[in-house]
Amino acid sequence: MQLFLEAIQNGTMEGFYRLVSYFQTQSEPAFCGLASLSMVLNALAIDPGRKWKGPWRWFDESMLDCCEPLEMVKARGISFGKLVCLAHCAGAKVDAFHASQSSVDDFRKYVIKCSTSDDCHVISSYHRAALKQPGTGHFSPIGGYHVGKDMALILDVARFKYPPHWVPLTLLWEGMNYIDESTGQSRGFMLISRPHREPGMLYTLSCKHESWNSIAKFLIDDVPFLLKSEDVKDIHKVLSVIFTSLPSNFEEFIKWVAEIRRQEDGGSISEEEKTRLAVKEEVLGQVQETRLFKHVASFLSSSCGRQTLTSGEGDALPVIAASVCCQGAEILGGKLSSLSAYCCPETCMKCWKAEDDKSITMVSGTVVNGNTEQGVDVLIPSSSGKLCCTCSSKKNIRMHPASTDVLTVLILSLPSTTWAGITDQQLLREIHDLVSTENLPTLLQEEVLHLRRQLHILKRCQEGKVDEDLGAPIS
Repeated sequence: MQLFLEAIQNGTMEGFYRLVSYFQTQSEPAFCGLASLSMVLNALAIDPGRKWKGPWRWFDESMLDCCEPLEMVKARGISFGKLVCLAHCAGAKVDAFHASQSSVDDFRKYVIKCSTSDDCHVISSYHRAALKQPGTGHFSPIGGYHVGKDMALILDVARFKYPPHWVPLTLLWEGMNYIDESTGQSRGFMLISRPHREPGMLYTLSCKHESWNSIAKFLIDDVPFLLKSEDVKDIHKVLSVIFTSLPSNFEEFIKWVAEIRRQEDGGSISEEEKTRLAVKEEVLGQVQETRLFKHVASFLSSSCGRQTLTSGEGDALPVIAASVCCQGAEILGGKLSSLSAYCCPETCMKCWKAEDDKSITMVSGTVVNGNTEQGVDVLIPSSSGKLCCTCSSKKNIRMHPASTDVLTVLILSLPSTTWAGITDQQLLREIHDLVSTENLPTLLQEEVLHLRRQLHILKRCQEGKVDEDLGAPIS
Protein backbone atom coordinates (compact mmCIF):
# COMPACT_ATOMS: atom_id res chain seq x y z
CA MET A 1 0.00 0.00 0.00
CA GLN A 2 2.88 2.34 0.78
CA LEU A 3 4.50 1.68 -2.62
CA PHE A 4 1.12 2.22 -4.29
CA LEU A 5 0.55 5.58 -2.56
CA GLU A 6 4.05 6.79 -3.38
CA ALA A 7 3.66 5.78 -7.03
CA ILE A 8 0.34 7.66 -7.22
CA GLN A 9 1.99 10.77 -5.79
CA ASN A 10 4.77 10.49 -8.38
CA GLY A 11 2.24 10.20 -11.23
CA THR A 12 3.30 6.72 -12.35
CA MET A 13 -0.02 4.93 -11.76
CA GLU A 14 -2.09 6.66 -14.45
CA GLY A 15 -2.50 3.49 -16.52
CA PHE A 16 -3.64 1.50 -13.47
CA TYR A 17 -7.16 2.86 -13.20
CA ARG A 18 -8.35 1.72 -16.63
CA LEU A 19 -6.59 -1.63 -16.37
CA VAL A 20 -7.99 -2.49 -12.97
CA SER A 21 -11.52 -1.78 -14.24
CA TYR A 22 -11.05 -4.65 -16.71
CA PHE A 23 -8.90 -6.90 -14.51
CA GLN A 24 -9.87 -10.52 -15.10
CA THR A 25 -8.85 -14.03 -14.17
CA GLN A 26 -7.67 -16.29 -16.98
CA SER A 27 -10.38 -18.88 -17.62
CA GLU A 28 -7.92 -21.68 -18.45
CA PRO A 29 -4.46 -22.46 -17.00
CA ALA A 30 -2.87 -21.74 -20.40
CA PHE A 31 -4.94 -18.63 -21.24
CA CYS A 32 -2.72 -16.06 -19.48
CA GLY A 33 -1.80 -14.46 -22.82
CA LEU A 34 -5.39 -14.25 -24.02
CA ALA A 35 -6.62 -12.89 -20.66
CA SER A 36 -3.87 -10.25 -20.60
CA LEU A 37 -4.65 -9.15 -24.15
CA SER A 38 -8.44 -9.01 -23.75
CA MET A 39 -7.95 -7.01 -20.54
CA VAL A 40 -5.74 -4.44 -22.31
CA LEU A 41 -7.97 -4.25 -25.43
CA ASN A 42 -11.00 -3.53 -23.24
CA ALA A 43 -9.04 -0.94 -21.22
CA LEU A 44 -8.19 0.83 -24.51
CA ALA A 45 -11.87 0.65 -25.60
CA ILE A 46 -10.98 -1.00 -28.91
CA ASP A 47 -14.11 -2.24 -30.68
CA PRO A 48 -14.05 -6.03 -31.21
CA GLY A 49 -16.29 -5.63 -34.27
CA ARG A 50 -18.93 -7.94 -32.80
CA LYS A 51 -21.01 -8.48 -29.71
CA TRP A 52 -19.90 -10.57 -26.76
CA LYS A 53 -23.27 -11.31 -25.12
CA GLY A 54 -26.53 -9.42 -25.19
CA PRO A 55 -25.97 -5.98 -26.75
CA TRP A 56 -22.41 -5.57 -25.39
CA ARG A 57 -19.33 -5.28 -27.57
CA TRP A 58 -16.57 -6.61 -25.37
CA PHE A 59 -13.36 -8.61 -25.83
CA ASP A 60 -13.38 -12.07 -24.32
CA GLU A 61 -10.69 -14.75 -24.47
CA SER A 62 -12.92 -16.83 -26.75
CA MET A 63 -12.74 -14.12 -29.45
CA LEU A 64 -8.94 -14.20 -29.70
CA ASP A 65 -8.51 -17.10 -32.11
CA CYS A 66 -7.14 -15.34 -35.20
CA CYS A 67 -3.59 -16.76 -35.20
CA GLU A 68 -3.98 -19.97 -33.19
CA PRO A 69 -7.01 -22.24 -32.56
CA LEU A 70 -8.33 -21.90 -29.02
CA GLU A 71 -8.09 -25.64 -28.40
CA MET A 72 -4.39 -25.51 -29.25
CA VAL A 73 -3.85 -22.53 -26.92
CA LYS A 74 -5.75 -24.38 -24.20
CA ALA A 75 -3.45 -27.38 -24.59
CA ARG A 76 -0.06 -25.65 -24.80
CA GLY A 77 -0.45 -21.89 -24.39
CA ILE A 78 0.54 -19.26 -26.94
CA SER A 79 3.93 -17.95 -27.98
CA PHE A 80 4.98 -14.33 -27.60
CA GLY A 81 4.98 -13.74 -31.36
CA LYS A 82 1.51 -15.16 -31.86
CA LEU A 83 0.11 -12.98 -29.08
CA VAL A 84 1.63 -9.99 -30.89
CA CYS A 85 -0.09 -11.24 -34.04
CA LEU A 86 -3.40 -11.46 -32.17
CA ALA A 87 -3.05 -7.90 -30.90
CA HIS A 88 -2.50 -6.64 -34.46
CA CYS A 89 -5.46 -8.66 -35.77
CA ALA A 90 -7.68 -7.25 -33.01
CA GLY A 91 -6.98 -3.75 -34.31
CA ALA A 92 -4.46 -2.50 -31.76
CA LYS A 93 -1.24 -0.64 -32.47
CA VAL A 94 1.62 -2.80 -31.20
CA ASP A 95 5.33 -2.31 -30.60
CA ALA A 96 6.91 -5.59 -29.51
CA PHE A 97 10.44 -6.48 -28.43
CA HIS A 98 12.30 -9.67 -27.58
CA ALA A 99 14.40 -9.08 -24.48
CA SER A 100 17.47 -10.30 -26.39
CA GLN A 101 16.99 -7.48 -28.91
CA SER A 102 16.26 -4.72 -26.40
CA SER A 103 17.66 -3.44 -23.11
CA VAL A 104 16.49 -2.96 -19.55
CA ASP A 105 16.74 0.81 -20.06
CA ASP A 106 14.40 0.66 -23.07
CA PHE A 107 12.02 -1.55 -21.10
CA ARG A 108 12.01 0.93 -18.22
CA LYS A 109 11.36 3.80 -20.64
CA TYR A 110 8.24 2.08 -22.03
CA VAL A 111 6.97 1.09 -18.57
CA ILE A 112 7.27 4.71 -17.43
CA LYS A 113 5.56 5.94 -20.61
CA CYS A 114 2.52 3.74 -20.02
CA SER A 115 2.48 4.30 -16.28
CA THR A 116 2.20 8.07 -16.75
CA SER A 117 -0.64 7.77 -19.30
CA ASP A 118 -3.77 5.71 -19.90
CA ASP A 119 -3.24 5.69 -23.69
CA CYS A 120 -1.00 2.61 -23.74
CA HIS A 121 -0.29 -0.50 -21.69
CA VAL A 122 2.59 -2.96 -21.40
CA ILE A 123 2.18 -6.75 -21.40
CA SER A 124 5.20 -8.64 -20.14
CA SER A 125 6.12 -12.21 -21.12
CA TYR A 126 8.38 -13.66 -18.43
CA HIS A 127 9.47 -16.88 -16.74
CA ARG A 128 8.13 -17.25 -13.21
CA ALA A 129 11.34 -18.90 -12.01
CA ALA A 130 13.14 -15.53 -12.08
CA LEU A 131 10.58 -14.23 -9.58
CA LYS A 132 10.97 -17.38 -7.46
CA GLN A 133 7.40 -18.37 -8.31
CA PRO A 134 6.33 -21.90 -9.24
CA GLY A 135 5.51 -22.36 -12.90
CA THR A 136 7.11 -21.52 -16.24
CA GLY A 137 6.24 -18.96 -18.90
CA HIS A 138 3.57 -16.38 -18.10
CA PHE A 139 1.93 -13.21 -19.47
CA SER A 140 0.51 -10.34 -17.43
CA PRO A 141 -0.05 -6.59 -17.87
CA ILE A 142 2.02 -4.06 -15.93
CA GLY A 143 -0.22 -1.80 -13.87
CA GLY A 144 2.20 0.82 -12.58
CA TYR A 145 5.76 1.80 -11.68
CA HIS A 146 7.57 3.05 -8.57
CA VAL A 147 10.37 5.43 -9.53
CA GLY A 148 12.28 5.42 -6.23
CA LYS A 149 12.34 1.63 -5.85
CA ASP A 150 12.50 0.89 -9.61
CA MET A 151 9.64 -1.60 -9.22
CA ALA A 152 6.80 -2.63 -11.54
CA LEU A 153 3.31 -3.63 -10.44
CA ILE A 154 2.27 -6.95 -12.02
CA LEU A 155 -1.49 -7.36 -12.42
CA ASP A 156 -1.27 -11.14 -12.50
CA VAL A 157 -4.18 -12.62 -14.50
CA ALA A 158 -3.65 -15.92 -12.62
CA ARG A 159 -5.57 -14.35 -9.73
CA PHE A 160 -6.27 -17.78 -8.25
CA LYS A 161 -2.51 -17.98 -7.71
CA TYR A 162 -1.21 -14.46 -6.98
CA PRO A 163 -2.73 -11.06 -6.22
CA PRO A 164 -1.21 -7.97 -7.86
CA HIS A 165 2.38 -7.70 -6.69
CA TRP A 166 5.37 -5.38 -6.96
CA VAL A 167 8.61 -6.77 -8.39
CA PRO A 168 11.99 -5.13 -9.03
CA LEU A 169 12.02 -4.10 -12.69
CA THR A 170 15.49 -5.61 -13.16
CA LEU A 171 14.21 -8.96 -11.82
CA LEU A 172 11.27 -8.87 -14.23
CA TRP A 173 13.73 -8.08 -17.02
CA GLU A 174 15.74 -11.15 -16.01
CA GLY A 175 12.57 -13.24 -16.32
CA MET A 176 11.96 -11.88 -19.83
CA ASN A 177 15.45 -12.95 -20.88
CA TYR A 178 14.58 -16.63 -20.42
CA ILE A 179 14.42 -18.60 -23.67
CA ASP A 180 11.03 -19.97 -24.69
CA GLU A 181 11.89 -23.57 -25.65
CA SER A 182 8.94 -23.78 -28.07
CA THR A 183 10.34 -20.99 -30.26
CA GLY A 184 14.03 -20.75 -29.38
CA GLN A 185 13.52 -17.01 -28.82
CA SER A 186 13.75 -14.99 -25.62
CA ARG A 187 10.57 -13.71 -24.04
CA GLY A 188 9.87 -9.99 -24.08
CA PHE A 189 7.33 -7.20 -23.79
CA MET A 190 4.80 -5.43 -25.98
CA LEU A 191 3.52 -1.87 -25.88
CA ILE A 192 -0.15 -1.78 -26.92
CA SER A 193 -2.04 1.39 -27.78
CA ARG A 194 -5.21 2.40 -29.56
CA PRO A 195 -5.16 3.34 -33.27
CA HIS A 196 -6.66 6.72 -34.14
CA ARG A 197 -9.55 4.92 -35.88
CA GLU A 198 -10.94 1.42 -35.65
CA PRO A 199 -9.66 -0.54 -38.67
CA GLY A 200 -11.52 -3.25 -40.53
CA MET A 201 -14.93 -1.53 -40.48
CA LEU A 202 -16.22 -3.30 -43.59
CA TYR A 203 -13.81 -6.13 -44.43
CA THR A 204 -11.44 -8.44 -42.59
CA LEU A 205 -9.27 -11.44 -43.41
CA SER A 206 -10.18 -14.68 -41.66
CA CYS A 207 -8.06 -17.70 -40.80
CA LYS A 208 -10.97 -19.66 -39.31
CA HIS A 209 -11.38 -21.69 -42.50
CA GLU A 210 -8.89 -24.53 -42.83
CA SER A 211 -7.80 -23.38 -46.29
CA TRP A 212 -6.54 -19.94 -45.20
CA ASN A 213 -2.92 -21.08 -45.46
CA SER A 214 -3.18 -21.95 -49.13
CA ILE A 215 -5.13 -18.77 -49.98
CA ALA A 216 -2.59 -16.52 -48.20
CA LYS A 217 0.22 -18.30 -50.05
CA PHE A 218 -1.60 -17.87 -53.37
CA LEU A 219 -2.10 -14.13 -52.86
CA ILE A 220 1.45 -13.35 -51.71
CA ASP A 221 3.58 -15.93 -53.56
CA ASP A 222 1.65 -17.30 -56.53
CA VAL A 223 0.03 -14.15 -57.95
CA PRO A 224 3.38 -12.32 -58.54
CA PHE A 225 4.74 -15.46 -60.22
CA LEU A 226 1.68 -15.80 -62.46
CA LEU A 227 1.85 -12.17 -63.52
CA LYS A 228 5.53 -12.56 -64.32
CA SER A 229 5.06 -15.70 -66.34
CA GLU A 230 2.01 -14.60 -68.35
CA ASP A 231 1.97 -12.33 -71.38
CA VAL A 232 0.19 -9.55 -69.51
CA LYS A 233 -0.53 -6.51 -71.68
CA ASP A 234 -3.57 -4.76 -70.14
CA ILE A 235 -5.66 -4.48 -66.95
CA HIS A 236 -8.25 -6.97 -68.24
CA LYS A 237 -5.51 -9.59 -68.62
CA VAL A 238 -4.13 -8.85 -65.15
CA LEU A 239 -7.58 -9.43 -63.61
CA SER A 240 -8.07 -12.55 -65.73
CA VAL A 241 -4.76 -14.04 -64.52
CA ILE A 242 -5.67 -13.43 -60.86
CA PHE A 243 -9.38 -14.27 -60.88
CA THR A 244 -9.18 -17.41 -63.03
CA SER A 245 -6.54 -18.80 -60.65
CA LEU A 246 -8.29 -17.90 -57.38
CA PRO A 247 -8.93 -20.88 -55.09
CA SER A 248 -12.63 -21.79 -55.21
CA ASN A 249 -13.12 -21.01 -51.52
CA PHE A 250 -11.38 -17.61 -51.47
CA GLU A 251 -14.60 -16.03 -50.13
CA GLU A 252 -13.92 -17.86 -46.85
CA PHE A 253 -10.75 -15.76 -46.53
CA ILE A 254 -11.99 -12.20 -47.03
CA LYS A 255 -15.07 -11.50 -44.94
CA TRP A 256 -17.64 -8.77 -44.62
CA VAL A 257 -17.75 -7.42 -41.04
CA ALA A 258 -21.51 -7.55 -40.54
CA GLU A 259 -23.52 -5.67 -37.92
CA ILE A 260 -25.40 -8.50 -36.17
CA ARG A 261 -28.19 -8.37 -33.60
CA ARG A 262 -30.27 -10.94 -31.74
CA GLN A 263 -33.95 -10.71 -32.62
CA GLU A 264 -34.80 -11.27 -28.98
CA ASP A 265 -32.93 -8.08 -28.02
CA GLY A 266 -35.64 -6.10 -29.85
CA GLY A 267 -35.81 -2.37 -29.33
CA SER A 268 -34.70 0.36 -31.67
CA ILE A 269 -31.40 0.49 -33.49
CA SER A 270 -28.87 2.24 -31.27
CA GLU A 271 -26.94 5.36 -32.25
CA GLU A 272 -23.71 3.30 -32.12
CA GLU A 273 -25.15 0.78 -34.57
CA LYS A 274 -26.31 3.57 -36.89
CA THR A 275 -22.88 5.20 -36.75
CA ARG A 276 -21.05 1.97 -37.55
CA LEU A 277 -23.47 1.21 -40.39
CA ALA A 278 -22.97 4.72 -41.79
CA VAL A 279 -19.19 4.22 -41.81
CA LYS A 280 -19.58 0.86 -43.58
CA GLU A 281 -21.78 2.50 -46.20
CA GLU A 282 -19.24 5.29 -46.70
CA VAL A 283 -16.39 2.80 -47.14
CA LEU A 284 -18.53 0.79 -49.56
CA GLY A 285 -19.32 3.90 -51.58
CA GLN A 286 -15.62 4.78 -51.71
CA VAL A 287 -14.81 1.27 -53.00
CA GLN A 288 -17.33 1.68 -55.81
CA GLU A 289 -15.96 5.08 -56.77
CA THR A 290 -12.45 3.76 -57.46
CA ARG A 291 -11.31 3.30 -61.04
CA LEU A 292 -10.22 -0.24 -60.11
CA PHE A 293 -13.85 -1.09 -59.24
CA LYS A 294 -14.91 -0.10 -62.75
CA HIS A 295 -12.27 -2.39 -64.25
CA VAL A 296 -13.37 -5.28 -62.00
CA ALA A 297 -17.05 -4.70 -62.83
CA SER A 298 -16.24 -4.63 -66.54
CA PHE A 299 -14.26 -7.87 -66.30
CA LEU A 300 -16.98 -9.69 -64.33
CA SER A 301 -19.63 -8.60 -66.83
CA SER A 302 -17.62 -10.10 -69.70
CA SER A 303 -18.03 -13.72 -70.76
CA CYS A 304 -14.62 -14.55 -69.29
CA GLY A 305 -15.57 -12.99 -65.96
CA ARG A 306 -18.91 -14.79 -65.80
CA GLN A 307 -17.15 -18.11 -66.34
CA THR A 308 -14.63 -17.29 -63.64
CA LEU A 309 -17.21 -16.88 -60.88
CA THR A 310 -19.62 -19.67 -61.74
CA SER A 311 -21.72 -19.67 -58.57
CA GLY A 312 -24.43 -17.54 -60.22
CA GLU A 313 -26.26 -16.97 -56.96
CA GLY A 314 -23.23 -15.84 -54.99
CA ASP A 315 -24.50 -12.26 -54.69
CA ALA A 316 -28.18 -13.14 -54.22
CA LEU A 317 -29.56 -11.71 -50.99
CA PRO A 318 -30.94 -14.98 -49.55
CA VAL A 319 -27.66 -16.80 -50.21
CA ILE A 320 -25.40 -14.25 -48.54
CA ALA A 321 -27.91 -13.39 -45.80
CA ALA A 322 -28.36 -17.04 -44.84
CA SER A 323 -24.59 -17.47 -44.61
CA VAL A 324 -24.13 -14.29 -42.55
CA CYS A 325 -27.02 -15.23 -40.24
CA CYS A 326 -25.38 -18.61 -39.60
CA GLN A 327 -22.05 -16.99 -38.80
CA GLY A 328 -23.82 -14.45 -36.60
CA ALA A 329 -25.60 -17.17 -34.64
CA GLU A 330 -22.28 -18.94 -34.10
CA ILE A 331 -20.62 -15.73 -32.84
CA LEU A 332 -23.54 -14.65 -30.65
CA GLY A 333 -23.84 -18.13 -29.20
CA GLY A 334 -20.13 -18.30 -28.36
CA LYS A 335 -19.95 -21.67 -30.08
CA LEU A 336 -16.79 -23.19 -31.52
CA SER A 337 -18.57 -25.79 -33.64
CA SER A 338 -18.37 -26.00 -37.42
CA LEU A 339 -20.58 -23.71 -39.48
CA SER A 340 -21.80 -26.83 -41.29
CA ALA A 341 -23.89 -27.53 -38.17
CA TYR A 342 -25.91 -24.33 -38.81
CA CYS A 343 -28.77 -23.96 -41.26
CA CYS A 344 -30.82 -20.87 -42.16
CA PRO A 345 -33.72 -22.11 -44.31
CA GLU A 346 -35.34 -18.72 -44.89
CA THR A 347 -34.48 -15.04 -44.70
CA CYS A 348 -36.68 -11.95 -44.71
CA MET A 349 -35.85 -8.36 -45.64
CA LYS A 350 -37.19 -5.47 -43.61
CA CYS A 351 -36.84 -1.71 -43.77
CA TRP A 352 -36.32 0.33 -40.63
CA LYS A 353 -37.13 4.01 -40.73
CA ALA A 354 -34.72 6.05 -38.64
CA GLU A 355 -35.71 9.36 -37.06
CA ASP A 356 -33.90 11.22 -39.86
CA ASP A 357 -36.14 9.37 -42.38
CA LYS A 358 -33.18 7.32 -43.64
CA SER A 359 -34.16 3.75 -44.46
CA ILE A 360 -32.03 1.05 -42.87
CA THR A 361 -32.16 -2.38 -44.50
CA MET A 362 -32.24 -5.38 -42.21
CA VAL A 363 -32.18 -9.09 -43.03
CA SER A 364 -33.76 -11.45 -40.51
CA GLY A 365 -33.28 -15.19 -40.35
CA THR A 366 -33.96 -18.10 -38.04
CA VAL A 367 -30.86 -20.25 -37.68
CA VAL A 368 -31.25 -23.90 -36.75
CA ASN A 369 -28.51 -25.81 -34.95
CA GLY A 370 -29.65 -29.29 -34.01
CA ASN A 371 -32.70 -28.85 -31.79
CA THR A 372 -32.06 -25.16 -31.04
CA GLU A 373 -33.09 -22.05 -32.95
CA GLN A 374 -31.64 -18.54 -32.89
CA GLY A 375 -33.28 -15.48 -34.43
CA VAL A 376 -30.67 -13.18 -36.01
CA ASP A 377 -30.91 -9.72 -37.61
CA VAL A 378 -28.19 -8.35 -39.90
CA LEU A 379 -27.98 -4.63 -40.76
CA ILE A 380 -27.12 -4.25 -44.44
CA PRO A 381 -24.79 -1.49 -45.70
CA SER A 382 -25.98 -0.15 -49.04
CA SER A 383 -24.23 2.42 -51.17
CA SER A 384 -27.43 3.39 -52.96
CA GLY A 385 -30.04 3.08 -50.22
CA LYS A 386 -32.47 1.71 -52.80
CA LEU A 387 -32.71 -1.92 -51.76
CA CYS A 388 -36.38 -2.94 -51.81
CA CYS A 389 -38.04 -4.48 -48.81
CA THR A 390 -39.51 -7.88 -49.46
CA CYS A 391 -39.62 -11.33 -47.98
CA SER A 392 -39.19 -14.94 -49.14
CA SER A 393 -36.48 -16.48 -51.23
CA LYS A 394 -36.35 -14.43 -54.44
CA LYS A 395 -32.98 -14.81 -56.11
CA ASN A 396 -32.86 -11.55 -58.04
CA ILE A 397 -32.32 -9.18 -55.10
CA ARG A 398 -28.70 -8.11 -54.73
CA MET A 399 -27.03 -6.83 -51.63
CA HIS A 400 -23.69 -5.34 -50.65
CA PRO A 401 -20.85 -6.07 -50.27
CA ALA A 402 -21.12 -8.19 -53.43
CA SER A 403 -18.45 -9.97 -55.49
CA THR A 404 -17.38 -6.86 -57.41
CA ASP A 405 -16.82 -4.95 -54.17
CA VAL A 406 -14.99 -7.80 -52.45
CA LEU A 407 -12.72 -8.56 -55.41
CA THR A 408 -11.85 -4.87 -55.77
CA VAL A 409 -10.81 -4.69 -52.12
CA LEU A 410 -8.91 -7.97 -52.44
CA ILE A 411 -6.82 -6.52 -55.30
CA LEU A 412 -6.20 -3.31 -53.34
CA SER A 413 -5.02 -5.40 -50.35
CA LEU A 414 -2.23 -7.16 -52.23
CA PRO A 415 1.30 -6.00 -51.29
CA SER A 416 2.99 -3.54 -53.64
CA THR A 417 5.58 -6.20 -54.59
CA THR A 418 2.80 -8.18 -56.31
CA TRP A 419 3.20 -6.20 -59.52
CA ALA A 420 7.01 -6.12 -59.74
CA GLY A 421 7.16 -8.89 -62.37
CA ILE A 422 5.05 -7.05 -64.97
CA THR A 423 7.42 -6.17 -67.81
CA ASP A 424 5.22 -3.68 -69.67
CA GLN A 425 6.23 -0.39 -68.03
CA GLN A 426 3.15 1.52 -69.13
CA LEU A 427 0.89 -1.20 -67.68
CA LEU A 428 2.97 -1.24 -64.50
CA ARG A 429 2.46 2.51 -64.06
CA GLU A 430 -1.28 2.09 -64.68
CA ILE A 431 -1.54 -0.70 -62.11
CA HIS A 432 0.34 1.30 -59.48
CA ASP A 433 -1.96 4.25 -60.13
CA LEU A 434 -5.02 2.02 -59.62
CA VAL A 435 -3.87 0.35 -56.40
CA SER A 436 -1.86 3.14 -54.73
CA THR A 437 -3.27 3.94 -51.29
CA GLU A 438 -2.21 7.56 -51.77
CA ASN A 439 -5.01 7.95 -54.31
CA LEU A 440 -7.70 6.57 -51.97
CA PRO A 441 -10.03 8.51 -49.63
CA THR A 442 -9.00 8.37 -45.98
CA LEU A 443 -11.51 5.76 -44.77
CA LEU A 444 -10.83 3.35 -47.62
CA GLN A 445 -7.09 3.97 -47.32
CA GLU A 446 -7.16 2.90 -43.66
CA GLU A 447 -9.31 -0.11 -44.53
CA VAL A 448 -6.88 -1.27 -47.23
CA LEU A 449 -3.77 -0.69 -45.10
CA HIS A 450 -5.35 -2.76 -42.30
CA LEU A 451 -6.04 -5.63 -44.73
CA ARG A 452 -2.47 -5.45 -46.05
CA ARG A 453 -1.15 -5.67 -42.51
CA GLN A 454 -3.43 -8.63 -41.79
CA LEU A 455 -2.25 -10.43 -44.93
CA HIS A 456 1.37 -9.83 -43.97
CA ILE A 457 0.75 -11.14 -40.44
CA LEU A 458 -1.05 -14.26 -41.66
CA LYS A 459 1.78 -14.97 -44.09
CA ARG A 460 4.25 -14.76 -41.20
CA CYS A 461 2.03 -17.20 -39.27
CA GLN A 462 1.98 -19.56 -42.24
CA GLU A 463 5.78 -19.46 -42.49
CA GLY A 464 6.22 -19.89 -38.73
CA LYS A 465 8.08 -16.57 -38.49
CA VAL A 466 5.87 -14.65 -36.06
CA ASP A 467 8.31 -15.25 -33.21
CA GLU A 468 11.34 -14.22 -35.25
CA ASP A 469 10.01 -11.02 -36.79
CA LEU A 470 8.11 -8.78 -34.35
CA GLY A 471 8.31 -5.66 -36.50
CA ALA A 472 5.16 -3.77 -37.36
CA PRO A 473 3.39 -5.25 -40.40
CA ILE A 474 4.16 -3.64 -43.74
CA SER A 475 1.74 -1.11 -45.20
